[in-house]
Parts: sequence; C-alpha cells; structure tokens
Amino acid sequence: MTAPVPAVDFGRRYVGFESRRFAGRAPLRTVLVCVALVLVILGAGLASLTIGAYEVSFDAVLRAIVDPASDPNTRQVVFDWRLPRVLFAMLCGAALALSGGIFQSITRNPLGSPDIIGFGIGAQFGVTLVMIVLNLNTYMFKAAGALVGGLLTALIVYVLATKGGTSAFRLIIVGIGVSAGLGSLTSWILISVSVEKAMMAATWGAGSIASLGFDQLVPAATVFACILLLTVPLNRRLPVLEMGDDAAIALGINAGRTRFVAVVLGVALIALVTAAAGPISFIALAAPQISQRLTRSNTPMGIFPVMLTGAALVVVSDAAAQLLMVPVGVVTVSVGGLYLAWLLAAQYARRA
Repeated sequence: MTAPVPAVDFGRRYVGFESRRFAGRAPLRTVLVCVALVLVILGAGLASLTIGAYEVSFDAVLRAIVDPASDPNTRQVVFDWRLPRVLFAMLCGAALALSGGIFQSITRNPLGSPDIIGFGIGAQFGVTLVMIVLNLNTYMFKAAGALVGGLLTALIVYVLATKGGTSAFRLIIVGIGVSAGLGSLTSWILISVSVEKAMMAATWGAGSIASLGFDQLVPAATVFACILLLTVPLNRRLPVLEMGDDAAIALGINAGRTRFVAVVLGVALIALVTAAAGPISFIALAAPQISQRLTRSNTPMGIFPVMLTGAALVVVSDAAAQLLMVPVGVVTVSVGGLYLAWLLAAQYARRA
C-alpha cells in the first residue's frame, strides 16, 4: 500500500487524499479548523499537566513525556495522576459535543441539545436513583441507570411532543418542562436521604473528572469507540434529514429508523459521560454551534470538527477549574449560561 498523497484544490478550497484503498476530500477551512483545535487541545492539555498540589514545571512535563529516564516522581505525577484527567476531559468533551450535534440536527434548532430537551437531566436522575435509592455505586450500574434514565426521558418527551402534531419548537418546550420536573424529583430525593448520601450525590452532580483514572478511562473509551463507529453513518444521513423527511425518503433514507437510531446513540453518549463524570452542562449546547460557525458549515452534524471543539472546550474548562479549585461542571455552567443567554438573544433578534 502506498502512502496517501495529498492533493489540494485551492480553487474550490478542498483538500483531497488518495491511495489505493482510500480516497476522499474535505473543505480546506474545515481541515485548518481541526488542526487549530488539535493545537488548542495539546496546549491546554500540557498546561493542565503542570497544575496541581505537586508543582511541576512545563519543562519537567516535557522531559517526563519524551525521556523515560527522567525523574520517576515527576513521571508518576504526570502519567498516573494527571494524564488520565486530561484524556477523560477530551473524551467527555467529544462525546457531549457529538451528542449535541446529533440532537441539534434532528430538531433543526440550535437550542435542541440534550441539556435543554432534558435527556441529560434524565440520565442524571437515573444515576441518582441508582446511587441513592439502590445503593449501587459502581461504574456499570451508574452507566445502566444513566442510559435507562435518558432513554425513558426521551420516550416521555417524544410521546408528549407528538400529541396533536410535532415540531422542533414543541419538542424543546416539552423537554424544558420534563427537565424541570425531573430536576425537582432529584432535589426531593436528595433532601430525603442522609447528609452523607446527599453530599456524595451533590459532589458527583457538580460534574468532576478529578478522581478518574485509567481504570475508568479504558472501559469508557472502549464504549465511546463502539458508539462512534455506529454514529459515523449519521454524518451523511442527518444533514439530509434536515432538508425534510420527503427529501430523505427520495434519497433512499428511512427517516423514522434514522431518527430513532440517532436518538438512542445521542442518549448513549450523554449516559456515558454522566455515569463517569456527572453532568457537565452546556458543552452539548455550545460545541456544535461553535464548530458550525468556525467551519462555516450548513449543519451542526460534522463529526470530527464537532468532537474536537467539544474536547477543546472541556480541556480548557478543566484547566481553568483546576486553577479555581472547582469542579469542571461549575466552569461549563458559568460560561454556558452566558452563551445560552447570547444564543436566545440572537434567536429573538433574528425573528424580530
């Protein structure tokens, strides 16, 4: 097999790659944006490796990475304690952003993210029941609770939103209502248990990746890789669905089946992150829109730029969270709240 030879078409602003087994092309701007996002992730990730109670300089981090004979204590801090956190931040950001891109594409609305529709709250409610009511605190049980909670919430929202007709706006409004109800139930559970259990759930509910290591990263990355493989076909199908069911059917796409698979995979991505790190809000809302604006795409569903945008947001947010000594979920909520206010104002100004 020969090495791929890049071929750049500057007239149409596309970058093509050709070999005996692979051929394809991508917009030049998208490629440049992806490269820039990778650099942001690497820079923020390396900076995050220097932050902590045990002071490690940037030069010491680089030596620990490239030189196996460097200080063993520094290598232990970098590789065993801090690197899993950075990798988990990348995984969580990519999964949340991809889930947000899926739901925003399905609803054809920038507000149609799992944070707003309520699927994230449903996954959080499922984990709260497993942790507090059933006293099951292992990763597998929390993952199952998050998946079941998210899927049941999706079913409830879909049933309520399709009574008397359906639309993206109706789906979002129903989702907000269901999310508020589940949030109230979660609060009621927390005030009904002992202080120790409530504190444990509240700490998890803030959204933190500080205590996660390779033991949690390996199974989470394996599950994410499996979901990602199933999501790849949606990269072409969902943008067609955005043009309407009639156009999708005319092009040979089963609209109902595609939408169902997309919802299940989107909820599974949210459940994966929620079970491992707790709710990390607003990444699913902001990342697809930021990616769409950076790449000037017609759809929020672009797998690689969306995932890289989400990964960059969470890695940068986690570095800031370490400096502020707060969970990463607190940073994303603070920044995401401002973004949501801006997005609502922009939507209202556009309609006016």
